[in-house]
Amino acid sequence: MAAVPEGVRRDEGSGGGSIPGIADREDSAVRTAALTELVAWADERLPRLIDDVCAASCERIELYRDEKIVPRADLHRSVAVNLRFMVDALASSEPPDQRAPKETGRRRAHQGAPLPEVLQVYRIACAMLWDLLAARAREIGNTDVLIEVASLLWQVTDEHAVRVTEAYRAASAELLVAQQRRRSALAEALLTGQRVSDAGPWEAGRLLGLSLDGKLAVVAAETRGLAEESLVGVERRLGQLGIVSAWHLSPTLQAGVVSLREDQYDELLALLRELALARTGVSPLFRSLADTPRAVHLARTALSGIPPERGEVRAFDPSPLAAFVAYDPDEGRRLGEQVFGAVLELPAEEREVLLETLDAYFSRGGSADRAGQALHCHANTVRYRLRRIRELTDRSLTDPRDVAELVAAMQALRADSARGD
Repeated sequence: MAAVPEGVRRDEGSGGGSIPGIADREDSAVRTAALTELVAWADERLPRLIDDVCAASCERIELYRDEKIVPRADLHRSVAVNLRFMVDALASSEPPDQRAPKETGRRRAHQGAPLPEVLQVYRIACAMLWDLLAARAREIGNTDVLIEVASLLWQVTDEHAVRVTEAYRAASAELLVAQQRRRSALAEALLTGQRVSDAGPWEAGRLLGLSLDGKLAVVAAETRGLAEESLVGVERRLGQLGIVSAWHLSPTLQAGVVSLREDQYDELLALLRELALARTGVSPLFRSLADTPRAVHLARTALSGIPPERGEVRAFDPSPLAAFVAYDPDEGRRLGEQVFGAVLELPAEEREVLLETLDAYFSRGGSADRAGQALHCHANTVRYRLRRIRELTDRSLTDPRDVAELVAAMQALRADSARGD
């Protein structure tokens, strides 16, 4: 018997058969040929498979059935491109072109199709391609090749899903940023009264989703630092309460227009008090979007009345008279000085006592008894102070015109104090 070269052994039981290395190479070549033949067979049947995958996707997934988001022709084109991607990846040892899954991910994000439904189409396509290949392998009696087909197919499908997901999320993030920028720009236009492309405030409000029939309020909050929000997450939190809002952030102010029902105003204030990290003013409720710039002024007036460095929320007095006085601060200051000139010249302690008493008297319907209860003093003390005010201002608390001037002047003094002047 001829000697076997060193380093080479015959297979046991082979009867002097083939050398292992050569046999492995031969088996690999056979499997590669079988895989190539199987993939080529599937490639010929790709048009029918594409139609079947589209039909199955429309049957199982409502999103593709109604065509509102993804038209049928778009689905067919996408399935065709991505099945071609899978088949080419099975037939080639080169890394597949990743443009197909990336383009699908970006396109579906822009269409607003949910990612789970998008990925479900790929699972359907992969399963149907596998069924086709497996049935053919069994038909020709070569099931050994299925192990390699399965390994390659699941690897390709996994990489495909990763690329689709990455592209979808990247596009969604870009869309979200663009949407936020647009909402901020539209909100700024409302808050400042600026016209956008010849569109009025109602068009801007419609694009922002603000109700044109309900009530509105403006919120103005100081920023914590340079362009740093002090009402973090406010739009999302309001949305959870069913309240729509739109916000604009400037270097010094976070301002928003809020659309709500009248009975939701207290909910708005409660949430703002929970979130506020800096001084925050809230306008009275108003109805017309055209009045938004005026409401901004009132919200900022309320904000300015809060002591610095306090994360407090203050709503502007809903009285129309208060708004009227605040809108013309110079005239309001002149009114306050003209009516209360003699009172303002008193020592600070006496002046504050008289003004506080008059405010309590007006706030409680002109009742000295109720004003005394609020001030923790006797009603006669209230009456004495009111007589003192009448003497100093030369205005009666029984004459309607004098009362109107006193009330307006009180509002003017309060607004002037709120501005810190």
